[in-house]
Amino acid sequence: MKKMGNTKFFALSACTLAITNASAQTQSNTEEMNQQSALEVIQVTAQKRSADAQKTPISLNVLGAEDLKEKGIEKIDDLQYSVPNLHMTESGISTQIYIRGIGTGNNQGFEQSVGQYIDGIHYGRQQLLRMPFLDLERVEVLKGPQSILFGKNSVAGALNLSSAKPTQDFNAHFDASYQPEFGATELNGMISGGLTETLSARIAVRDYQEDGYIENTTKQRDETEREEQAYRLSLLWEPSEDMNFLLKVEHDEFDGEGRQIEIIQDDPNLDTGLRYSQYLGLFGYPEGIADSELNYIRQADDDEFSHNEVDNATLTANFMLNDYTLTSITGLVSYEFTEECDCDYVAAPVFNVDINESYDQFSQELRIVSPLSDTFDWIGGFYYQKSETDFNDRIKVPLNSILPLANPALAPIADTSAGRNYTLDSTMWSAFFQGNYHINDNLTLTLGARYTDEKKDGHREINIRELAGSTIAGGDIVEDPTAAILYDVGFAIQNEQSPLSPQGHNLTSSRDETAFTPLVSVQYKLDENIMAYVSATTGFKAGGFDARANNVDSWEFEEEEATSYEWGVKSTLLNNTLEVNLAVYRTEYDNLQISQFDGTLGFNVGNAKETIVQGMEVDGRWLVMDTDAGTLTMNYAVAYLDHEFKDFKNGNCYNRQEPDGDIGPGGIQLCDFTGKSGQYTPKFTGNIGFDYFKSISFLGFEYFRANLGLYHASKQNVHPNLDPLYNIDSYTKVDARIALEAENWSIALFGKNLTDEEVLTYAGNAPLSGSSFGTNTFYGFVDRPATVGLQIQYDFAE
Repeated sequence: MKKMGNTKFFALSACTLAITNASAQTQSNTEEMNQQSALEVIQVTAQKRSADAQKTPISLNVLGAEDLKEKGIEKIDDLQYSVPNLHMTESGISTQIYIRGIGTGNNQGFEQSVGQYIDGIHYGRQQLLRMPFLDLERVEVLKGPQSILFGKNSVAGALNLSSAKPTQDFNAHFDASYQPEFGATELNGMISGGLTETLSARIAVRDYQEDGYIENTTKQRDETEREEQAYRLSLLWEPSEDMNFLLKVEHDEFDGEGRQIEIIQDDPNLDTGLRYSQYLGLFGYPEGIADSELNYIRQADDDEFSHNEVDNATLTANFMLNDYTLTSITGLVSYEFTEECDCDYVAAPVFNVDINESYDQFSQELRIVSPLSDTFDWIGGFYYQKSETDFNDRIKVPLNSILPLANPALAPIADTSAGRNYTLDSTMWSAFFQGNYHINDNLTLTLGARYTDEKKDGHREINIRELAGSTIAGGDIVEDPTAAILYDVGFAIQNEQSPLSPQGHNLTSSRDETAFTPLVSVQYKLDENIMAYVSATTGFKAGGFDARANNVDSWEFEEEEATSYEWGVKSTLLNNTLEVNLAVYRTEYDNLQISQFDGTLGFNVGNAKETIVQGMEVDGRWLVMDTDAGTLTMNYAVAYLDHEFKDFKNGNCYNRQEPDGDIGPGGIQLCDFTGKSGQYTPKFTGNIGFDYFKSISFLGFEYFRANLGLYHASKQNVHPNLDPLYNIDSYTKVDARIALEAENWSIALFGKNLTDEEVLTYAGNAPLSGSSFGTNTFYGFVDRPATVGLQIQYDFAE
């Protein structure tokens, strides 16, 4: 891949110069600064009613529509470079998101620890995190358990996304961007306006195309080649001042060809001295791993794709009842996706995996919000959700697989597959209440609680079949210990228990859980501009059933509980031109749900008995200057994180680790991770951004705007089994944008990752490399290198 060239250097230099000049001008404009205007108030719905973010007693970060545009944020994983203590990545078989070091690993049986909510509807499945953003009004990142108003699915935090609403006034918007480095084009369009005096509509569409930034030398193409389309229709009916109805219907398709995966390390077998690449060469595939460095180049021979379709319909109704607001939110969410994964990650026929999943969800929330009061105000409601998940995958060993060449005992598995079917039906209801008692003008006591009841029915079945058909393979395969261990379904055979039948394993169970999660918070106003708060709350995430393991012993996992304490201050200083917000927190997790690689082809699920997460976060905005010389605004955020497993003796060992923990599935000794930090837990993360805006008169343009953003993360481990080889170094990313704007249109030059940082977002052991070849070989997901692009937009309004 190309390194940062003159164009990227120019983009960074131009924005840096603009911000530097603007900062220098502040030194000579003291008198004017004394007359500058205040920071704009940011409204949020983090507590289910519109409120000033500076008066909301939780740690949160907010990005509005303009922020998303100027930072080039297209989907959730772009958020992590604007929000400290937020991390997201794709792995070979899932999508993961973490807040304050707590998230969900590789397993389709998991619910998300970080809840995603779009217009009040819960989008809890991993694949839904890959959805592109479309015509958003605001994104709120809420940190820490949000169990009362958002529910059990938010034990680590919540993403609260709000779509733009229809307007009575006519307006339309179009924007387009192009990044030549990746051949990426993005088109967005919106039109909104009144159809009658009481009915308004909004239509939004998005199209995104990209060639990719990883070169696959085997297929001689760039990957991941992306193609995305999204369509949304919103109708707002306001028949009277006392009621309104908002219907939103949306369809999204997002497809990818290839993957942003490459082999990044290939250490030899300790006995033979041969690397995985050399074994592949011996078996006739010398280019199977042409290189093993992080360099945006990969080798993969199988067709790889991911095809996704998501549908949503949301009906929100609001009724005013004597100053009380009754809200009903009815939601339907469904999706289907199909993937083919070259999951050996090399250009040789070893094995591959096909995956498909379908999901259907219905939810209904009824909520009553009292009017604001000088003494007592409250929110209460009822929530119901029903969902059905059907997940299938097949590990396929082709007839020409090199595995029998490596081990003749594996000859029977050629031209076979181990097919898994996993289903999960869930029915859940909850009731919640949160009240604010205003003891006096300065002191408020908040009490809240949520009661949750959920029933789950799970089933997992694995059958070994002939590859070309549906015939179940004969007992000579499933009763062969070596073959069964390869498929990772042979623990019973290893321990000389009853052999697996030709029908494979078949597991069915039910769970019925209840939880009561209370909250208490105290807020005290030191004056009109400074508020301090202290809170104690609890969180809960239901247990469930393992979808990804290939052995019968890893099946059911227990519920996860959290107790969190937070102390904070929110202040607006210097005549409302400076915000300084501080949060200090400590969260204790019991039975944290963990998924780790089993060393062969599967992921086993367990519970870390005790985990403590604590730290500090500081953030805010500063209106540095607002004079005739221009307006300069700075935003900043920094976070310190201390994550420690206090009792985790049942972790899956990383390759070549000496076991020293508990006894796990199949009598295998595990490893003790007590005292270690988890995956995605850098001690320090932070970002700082500058926005400079000035009136000009140049070639018909009226305004000049420059943005500069820096994000830093200290070293962290990105391996699911915490292999110390993948404690990656710290890095700093720089983004920049300069724009010329007229009344209705603008043109901008932007750059992302202008420091050209090679950011490894996930590392894992290449499947079978250790168990079948004795090597220590790793693959990795790597984020985008430096790029620049051009953006234009046009707005029309009556």
